[in-house]
Amino acid sequence: MMLDIRDLSVVFTDRGEEKPFTAVDKFSLQMDRGEIVGIVGESGSGKSMTAHALMGLIRRSQVSVTGSALFEGADLLSLSREELRRYQGRDLSIIFQEPMTSLNPTMRIGKQVEESLRIHERLSPAERKARALEAMALAGLPGPEGLYRQYPHQLSGGMRQRVMIASALVLRPRLLIADEPTTALDVTIQAQILETLKDINRREGTAILFISHDLGVVRALCGRVVVMKQGKIVESGPADQVFRHPREDYTKLLIASRPARKKLKGGQQDG
Repeated sequence: MMLDIRDLSVVFTDRGEEKPFTAVDKFSLQMDRGEIVGIVGESGSGKSMTAHALMGLIRRSQVSVTGSALFEGADLLSLSREELRRYQGRDLSIIFQEPMTSLNPTMRIGKQVEESLRIHERLSPAERKARALEAMALAGLPGPEGLYRQYPHQLSGGMRQRVMIASALVLRPRLLIADEPTTALDVTIQAQILETLKDINRREGTAILFISHDLGVVRALCGRVVVMKQGKIVESGPADQVFRHPREDYTKLLIASRPARKKLKGGQQDG
């Protein structure tokens, strides 16, 4: 087992006169190497907060994070900031929803893809560039050599998201957390990004924890799905089973309320 999360809870404690707020409540999940698991739920259900807790992106001064998250035997929740930094990017990587808020507008694309290499590995500039170009090609960016010297504003939304994927893959992590990576993209570009993630999973054996409120996207990509409501898991199981025969009323409501859309290329009917 690659990842074993037990009773992960995230509670906002410093709320003045208001009562503490539980954003994630005893979340448990086990993942094997090479598996693709989806987490779905409405906005505010705790999906992204779960990912941020795993990546150490929550300020502990105002938030209580409890439970355990064993990644290859190391508890991510108990590591110091310095210890966790050794895992970030190298073994664990995250793709965020909006590339323009994550990419540096004043830095060329290639240098941003190389950033993790500069932090974690001792390589010559030529070696870093070669690795960056390889990751860009793996992420489906056409003509990496030409894009290497461009800036984020010169690329389309889909291309910028591929740059984020390349940045996350440059160190070949064992687990990739994708937090709403296709939300801002049209359905055609979504399908292309999903195919890229599937290809990365097949070729590299990278496990993917895919977070989305879009059930059609999750069904097209994931073998297993977890449904969250108000910080808690209300249903989980094989994706096809959950979508075809949901047990919980909340899951049925999510499925019934999603808009009908075109079939996602390479996946299930979305609608």
